[in-house]
Amino acid sequence: MHKNKEYKATINANGAEISVVSKGNEDDYISLTDIAKYKSDEPNDVIRNWLRNKDTIEFLGLWEKRNNLNSKPAEFDGFRNEAGKNGFVLSPQKWVSTTDAIGIILKSGRYGGK
Repeated sequence: MHKNKEYKATINANGAEISVVSKGNEDDYISLTDIAKYKSDEPNDVIRNWLRNKDTIEFLGLWEKRNNLNSKPAEFDGFRNEAGKNGFVLSPQKWVSTTDAIGIILKSGRYGGK
């Protein structure tokens, strides 16, 4: 496989087609948008609600701490402290831009969300 080439495929999970992207190494990704489409016609809302959950924030923060030398723990702590509160809203874009996260890849179009 070429290092810079992306290979795209789909898997079927309970009747839902979910995109999988691979670069031929350990960096394989699945589409959160496709998974969220299984639950709702508004997948972006499903993802934002998932990101509001304190357990989700804890998981993402721990993953970034272990895998991302450039993560921003202070910003993560701010999200963790607000997670679960009624007024807390978080988009994937805000998570990535604020924490310099690498565990969520933002892509527009066919193999990614908005």
